Amino acid sequence: MKHIIIKYAIVLFAVFSLVSCEDVLDTEAKDAFAEDLIYSDPDQAERVVFTAYNSTESWSINRFQWWTFRINIEGASWEGKFNFKDLDNPYKMRGGWSPSNAGLAFNNRWANSWDYVRLISEFLGKIDDSPAMQSDPDKVNILKAEMQFLRANIYSKLIKYYGGIPIMENALGLDDDFNLPRNSYEECVDFIVRELDAAAAVLPETQPDAWFGRATKLSALAVKSRTLLYAASILHDPSTVPNGPLYDYTKGSKWQDASDAAKAVIDLVGARDLIAVANATEYQNLFLSANQDILFARSYGSLYAEMANDINTLPDQAQSPSGYGGWGLVSPSHNFALEFNMADGTTTGGATFDATKPNDNREMRYYADLNFQGANFRGRSVDYALADNPSVSTPDGLDSPNGLGNTLHSSKTGYNIRKFQDESLSALTDLSADRPYILYRLSEIYLNYAEAQYNLGAEDIAREYVNKVSNRALQPDITASGTDLLAAIKRERRIELCFEGHNFFDERRWMEQDHIGGYDIKGLTWKKAADGSLSFTEGTVVNRPWFDYRYYLPIPQAEIEKAPALDQNFGY
Repeated sequence: MKHIIIKYAIVLFAVFSLVSCEDVLDTEAKDAFAEDLIYSDPDQAERVVFTAYNSTESWSINRFQWWTFRINIEGASWEGKFNFKDLDNPYKMRGGWSPSNAGLAFNNRWANSWDYVRLISEFLGKIDDSPAMQSDPDKVNILKAEMQFLRANIYSKLIKYYGGIPIMENALGLDDDFNLPRNSYEECVDFIVRELDAAAAVLPETQPDAWFGRATKLSALAVKSRTLLYAASILHDPSTVPNGPLYDYTKGSKWQDASDAAKAVIDLVGARDLIAVANATEYQNLFLSANQDILFARSYGSLYAEMANDINTLPDQAQSPSGYGGWGLVSPSHNFALEFNMADGTTTGGATFDATKPNDNREMRYYADLNFQGANFRGRSVDYALADNPSVSTPDGLDSPNGLGNTLHSSKTGYNIRKFQDESLSALTDLSADRPYILYRLSEIYLNYAEAQYNLGAEDIAREYVNKVSNRALQPDITASGTDLLAAIKRERRIELCFEGHNFFDERRWMEQDHIGGYDIKGLTWKKAADGSLSFTEGTVVNRPWFDYRYYLPIPQAEIEKAPALDQNFGY
């Protein structure tokens, strides 16, 4: 727990600025961050808030390690796998997690999160009595609410990874006892909800366009909706394993609370339809710039790259197929690709799916979210096929293991991620004007509400809201009932929110064993005959085993040694 001891020097972290970089850096405090200076002026206090925004997620799951600076959690989920040389060390999904090593993606999660909790708690403990508050209470109260939102957002992420954790409302001093026990999961949820309710009461409902990326009332309510939906899920039922105070949520009103939290957002937006799209390209564009369906996002652009101007942290470089000069770092699995429906709304298990032509007549989001054999991408067709007899007329595919670029990055499954790519850029190393990493959006809220209403027995309302999402994707109405309706809601969530950091947690909270581990990751290997005709074989790329402890990460052993009051998670 001593990792949460930090000095004001943390303000020297790369600032996630939502105004001009020059404005942020051109301050009296750029060489010194003494406490009296930070809290003496609203503008100086605001710079601490800018720093705290770095606690939000991005395409990088871990900003402190090379590989994981360029991937998120999708490679540890049902959605796909880490692609480069079939390495397992980023996520350790095959080798298993331990308290001393949970994989490069996860090893720093605990310590880095507590650094931000400490920073925010210190700010909240001092800001009320500060000269900055006396000088401009309207502005500083909003800054305070932003910090409450950010701390609650961190806690909401931490309890998904670890279960119950210590609640630290006040910053600890050097003389305080850092040997803190873990609070129960339910206590943590209650704390998050209190923080978000307080923040929502102060934050504006919307922010000016120039402030895109800063928290609003809708942002706070969106975090509350996700937190309560997760808490209501079967993973946290006392009858399931793991169980006990660190994992259980026992409130009899849990599904009603989850429903009410989603409905609060819905009421504010007037239950409006999602932004309409006519085709896959228009759907893709929803993820490339600010729009009214985004409830909270991390803002990117020429001024706001992850690290200096390290643009290969963005999807264009990190996820494009190898033949385009991309690194294709996560290969979507064929298993997951089969979750996408047909254009007529039937599943790939139905009669309209032709298994010999897996890319034909699929739903719109298939073409928006995936690159596959033959996909028209950046001016040419994606080609993973190896030629039986390579020649000028039938060469190996440009994206194959014998193609262009670094072929160690060629797809191992016959798919790459297309979602989030800005195909208007002339080069993978260009930057979009202001691309968002979307953390909360209205589609999720409608799906949250549909799931909660289903569990309350209100199937008509559940169908209404899942169809708001499905219909926008040009799919016909979902008319299912009973367990088939729940399956449809889950499928819609998998597809609509794919590669956005949801699936890893959704499958766990649903306890969908077959989608967590103990399965083979499937892929398609494409071949090209001398006459140019294509064929493929489906095969196992790698096996992903299951371990009973895999619902939660281990608390790092170094932290347990420093704070023995911390109980280790189940199974470690």
